[in-house]
Amino acid sequence: MTTTPSLLPVPTRTACAAPVWPVSDHCAAPVLDLLTGLGWPLVATPEADIHATSPDGRVYVGWLPEDRDAATRGILWRIQVSPIDAPSWTQEFGIDTPGEMVAAFLASLIGHPSR
Repeated sequence: MTTTPSLLPVPTRTACAAPVWPVSDHCAAPVLDLLTGLGWPLVATPEADIHATSPDGRVYVGWLPEDRDAATRGILWRIQVSPIDAPSWTQEFGIDTPGEMVAAFLASLIGHPSR
């Protein structure tokens, strides 16, 4: 059977809502809510920085809005990981990184099977 191109169905696309991209609101709540929900103790300094360490002591998370060294480098979040069988490493996020993205990074890190 031969079909002419004009009789073939025309591909259509349905209209989708534009994605809503996270933007920084300089809020620590998404990360702190995740960590407290996991039972990580939080320590607030008089300067308003917040520090947390995983129950096994291998992951440190710092929210550092008042840390002079971090501010000089444009850093708001510092995450330090000390694996058992590999060198330690650090990931830092700047002031313009949305808290939801830092929380997503941590959720992925914490949920990683090799941890």
